[in-house]
Amino acid sequence: MRKLFLILFFQIFSIANALSLNLEFFHRFNDSCFEKYIQEALENNHDLKQANYRVEQFRYEISNQFAKQLPELSVGSNYIGASVPTGDTNVLIKRNSYILPFRASYEPDFLLKNRDKTKSSKKLYKASIANQKATYISLLTDLSNTYINILLFDYLIKIQKEIVKDKELNRDFNKNKFNYGVISFIDLNDIFSELDSQKVLLENLIKQQKTNLYNFALLLGRSAYDSENIERRNLEDFEYQEKIPTCIDFNLISSRPDLIEIENQLKSAKIDITVAKKEFLPSFNIFGFLGFDTAGGGNFFNWDSSFAYLLAGLTQDIFKGGAKIANLKIKKARYNELFEKYLQGELNAIKEINNSLNLIKQDTIAQGYSQNQVELEYQNYIASKRKLNAGTISKIEYLQNKNSLNQKQQLLAYIRAQRLNDYFTLYKALGGQLWRKK
Repeated sequence: MRKLFLILFFQIFSIANALSLNLEFFHRFNDSCFEKYIQEALENNHDLKQANYRVEQFRYEISNQFAKQLPELSVGSNYIGASVPTGDTNVLIKRNSYILPFRASYEPDFLLKNRDKTKSSKKLYKASIANQKATYISLLTDLSNTYINILLFDYLIKIQKEIVKDKELNRDFNKNKFNYGVISFIDLNDIFSELDSQKVLLENLIKQQKTNLYNFALLLGRSAYDSENIERRNLEDFEYQEKIPTCIDFNLISSRPDLIEIENQLKSAKIDITVAKKEFLPSFNIFGFLGFDTAGGGNFFNWDSSFAYLLAGLTQDIFKGGAKIANLKIKKARYNELFEKYLQGELNAIKEINNSLNLIKQDTIAQGYSQNQVELEYQNYIASKRKLNAGTISKIEYLQNKNSLNQKQQLLAYIRAQRLNDYFTLYKALGGQLWRKK
């Protein structure tokens, strides 16, 4: 069992290394659970397995296309039941006989048409590998974002439960004030309404957490029933351990798998145009036939009972010029479509990278301000706690200060989770090439 696990482990990471997924990036967040789930997703995710099988199809398509360059040889076994004249005749044919024909055909690739088709298949194979890499990167990014969201909602739910608990205490304190006529009935109803609002927020957080857990289980290749068994750490401990770059080398754009895929499709389309032009020229064909039979007087596999012929010559289609012209125009239109798609892909890549860098920058700044707010609110909370112990403020005022701190902590958690998600967005935008070890 251990041997099988090691084989699967090395197979998975050999694919990951071959695709240049830069898995060391995911090991820099100081979270062993996260690293374990990255490995599990690479092993079990069904979308990845589909991508692997698509690549396998294109790989065998190359062999299939190459086989068309080779001569064709076939053999058959046929029974002949003949009715021959009776009486005195010179026809010496048996009523029941067999014929064993060997057929051979070959189209010498003088124009390299078939060779070009094989080259086109190889380019499509490379495009499928790039598509496979894009599938892997998308999965790793989605998995990372979902994991961060799970950590975020764990934290938000914990804080929200404290808020609800404090609101319940506040309700009880104000009920006593209402009983003594200190506050009005309307004020008391507002307090009850605020408590219900906080409970609604808690239920919404739990609902979103369940959704993220179900999605995470799906990405791991598990059933949603296993979502409750997903082990994780704390949001506070999840942090990238190295420096985030502030600028990107433009050459890294060319490593994006979507651009590599389109580039290889473009090369394949260009070859297809060449092949379409060669279709206008005649083809040279060689046909051969050798058969043995028992219809005559000779023995089977005897030269006296054999017949053969060999044909060689040029073949030119008639009345297919319009179809060939249309085919050529289709191939050219396909090439132009892919060319425009590549140009648009480059622009989109630049936009996504710049957008990711901007998000990281702005969310980092926003987190700094939010952190300052939390620290100030924490100082206010400590001061209110001292006043409560000294008897200079009521428990209701103390709970208000504590609630303000909790809300600021929730806001900070949102911003922090967004900043961490930005790192994986940039990883995806650069095709996994960022932060690679030198």
